[in-house]
Amino acid sequence: MSQPIRFHYRGATHTVTDAPPTQTVLQHLREDLHCTGTKEGCAEGDCGACTVVIAELQGDTLAMKAVNACIQFTPSLDGRALFTVEDLKQADDALHPVQQAMVECHGSQCGFCTPGFVMSLWGLYLKREGSGQQGAPCRKEIDDTLSGNLCRCTGYRPIIDAARRMTELTPASFDRAALSNTLRALRRDAPLRYEFDGRRFDAPRTLDELAQLRAAHPHATLLAGSTDVGLWVTKQMRELPHIIYLGQVAEFRRLREDAGFLEIGAGVTLDDAYAAVCAHYPELAEMRQRFASLPIRNAGTLGGNVANGSPIGDSMPWLIALGAQVVLHSVAGERILALEDFYLGYQKKDMRADEFVAAVRLPLPQAQPAPALHFRTYKLSKRFDQDISAVCAAFALTLDGERVAQIRIAYGGMAATPKRAAAAESAMRGQPWNEATLAAAMAAMDQDYAPLTDMRASASYRIRTAKNLLRRFWLETRPDAPLANADVNAFAVQPETQA
Repeated sequence: MSQPIRFHYRGATHTVTDAPPTQTVLQHLREDLHCTGTKEGCAEGDCGACTVVIAELQGDTLAMKAVNACIQFTPSLDGRALFTVEDLKQADDALHPVQQAMVECHGSQCGFCTPGFVMSLWGLYLKREGSGQQGAPCRKEIDDTLSGNLCRCTGYRPIIDAARRMTELTPASFDRAALSNTLRALRRDAPLRYEFDGRRFDAPRTLDELAQLRAAHPHATLLAGSTDVGLWVTKQMRELPHIIYLGQVAEFRRLREDAGFLEIGAGVTLDDAYAAVCAHYPELAEMRQRFASLPIRNAGTLGGNVANGSPIGDSMPWLIALGAQVVLHSVAGERILALEDFYLGYQKKDMRADEFVAAVRLPLPQAQPAPALHFRTYKLSKRFDQDISAVCAAFALTLDGERVAQIRIAYGGMAATPKRAAAAESAMRGQPWNEATLAAAMAAMDQDYAPLTDMRASASYRIRTAKNLLRRFWLETRPDAPLANADVNAFAVQPETQA
């Protein structure tokens, strides 16, 4: 029997019974609720005009994050709270400090993108308020917050000024305790099953419930963060008759360290997953910033990125280089594979119809006095933020003195799957880590890859830059006079620019 979708909206519980399961949150706001402050621009999660903030309880912790309403499906709001630009009006009808700052700093011209910028900045405002941070945010924090918002007429300087100015105005408090209590009251004891017009949306709450559903419906679409599946609907106009939503499975939200591994549940968001990994591998910090935009990282999951298996997915090269494993689950039990063995060909994976990705396991760095690991990952794209890679490279090197003891090299964008450079690794293993070995490895890469030409890059560009990224890695890790990041990275942030 179908159950209604219930979520907190505009101070009350909002119920939906007559929306298609693939109706987006943006469509529901604009077409059904006639709440048109939230705008539609690209309908693919790129421009940020549709940015809203969604609140949910993760255990007993309240999480509030900016996401793109244009690619989130309405049933995924069940048990959560939805906030739009209309919710920022204060009790005395005054503007919120975020809005007031935009006015004072002339941060709006045509105004179309303004609600999205306001909601992204409100997300930052809430984050800083919740953590007790004082003073204006630094430029890097502002840039990261606004990485998913595009403006074509105002320019970004006055909006950045507004991001600083909002912290100088009279604070506006937010009652987190009241919202937490409201969300507790909305919690379901049983999983959601929503049906409309012959289409179905299931939201299991446990791993066992998901396994049973998957076994019974192997052809249903698995939905996690909707950052890819959402585009199937908005851009490819696909019909999805049955969706199994993973966002309510409690076990999928776990992050734990065990037996030398960091295990990341398949429902952990990209931003949370990257934060956890960066605590052990700080070299991944730039990739975390450049992986899509903050609203996409707030919604998408690392498990979804792995399960998708795109040859240009930016997570797989560094996961493979570090020796990650994928945990598959079904009613038959659990199966663990090396991630590099999971991908069999373009969009082909070693996964049975009743299996799903339950977690990713990443080896933790060995404690000293083991040989230090030299790890780097590099991304080449046409712009710094929110762009698809032409080439993505990852390297994990262990030296024995000045000789290569262990080496793992993986690339995205160079083959039909994320792929290791076996010939290049063989040319390096056991050899001195010098320029002659580098040259041999670069030459060997012609055996490893035969990349394609597409709209992002030509085949010749890809193979040449893939080799040059290996050279950059050597320059940073060579035993004699290694270069600092600032010497090889045009985007390296200098200390004086962080304030």
